[in-house]
Amino acid sequence: MCGIVGYIGNKEAFPILIKGLRRLEYRGYDSAGVALINKDAELNVFKTKGKVDNLVEFCSDKNVSGTIGIAHTRWATHGEPSSVNAHPHYSQSHNLAIIHNGIIENYAELKAKLKAKGVKFVSDTDTEVLVQLIEYVKEHKHLARRT
Repeated sequence: MCGIVGYIGNKEAFPILIKGLRRLEYRGYDSAGVALINKDAELNVFKTKGKVDNLVEFCSDKNVSGTIGIAHTRWATHGEPSSVNAHPHYSQSHNLAIIHNGIIENYAELKAKLKAKGVKFVSDTDTEVLVQLIEYVKEHKHLARRT
């Protein structure tokens, strides 16, 4: 179970996302994180173990500007509660971030196939497998059916 919030608009996304996470914190208290796209179209991901307050404190000295973002509170299912396993997860290129609620049953098989193709992983979660798979298929469109 988890809490998921997204925002696209003209206002700064971070305070809106945090307000949403606070309302959904009961759905996941193991970790929290945000992904924001700033005015230069750069993707920034900030995440930490613990509650939403831990995320706010962690981000207090970070540049959290941006008017597009997603945020997540996590109740761990695959991978222990940690900052590394917190969502959002981002691709190797850091151009794609994803949040996911659910369980990817065949994540270990997919992860092994992607590792064999040179994809690197930093977490123990099934969600990171999904973001790496999406990027891999995007970059290797002709191999999409073989992966």
